[in-house]
Amino acid sequence: MVAKLPERARAFLQEVHFAVLGTINKDGSPQLTTMWYLLEGDSIVMNTRAGRTKERNMRRDPRISVCVADGYDYVTITGRVEMIDDSQIAQHDIFRLAIRYDGIESAKQQMEGHFSQETRVSLRLKPERIIEHW
Repeated sequence: MVAKLPERARAFLQEVHFAVLGTINKDGSPQLTTMWYLLEGDSIVMNTRAGRTKERNMRRDPRISVCVADGYDYVTITGRVEMIDDSQIAQHDIFRLAIRYDGIESAKQQMEGHFSQETRVSLRLKPERIIEHW
């Protein structure tokens, strides 16, 4: 069941913060990674290079959590990830993320320098559970 983001959480997530993505390793232990993200509707959009531990974990078990914090304020979203292997979508998403975090000129350089050479995977997290702490 998809949960709707409360307005305060939505406003907070639209600010530029980093997310910490939690996936589940084969042995059941948590695997955490700092990630770029953007909010699209009620979904969190992220992107990763294929072959990384988090990508393998999500293919095996799509249950993930994302925590976005600023000091003691945070929003945690838990749900199942949708993984998009379409290279055009993945390249478009990493470009949008690079613009959000580093600006247009740096994003163009990153695309030319390495992102366009990589196999990328886009991630969509639709909230099933939302925790806010203010």
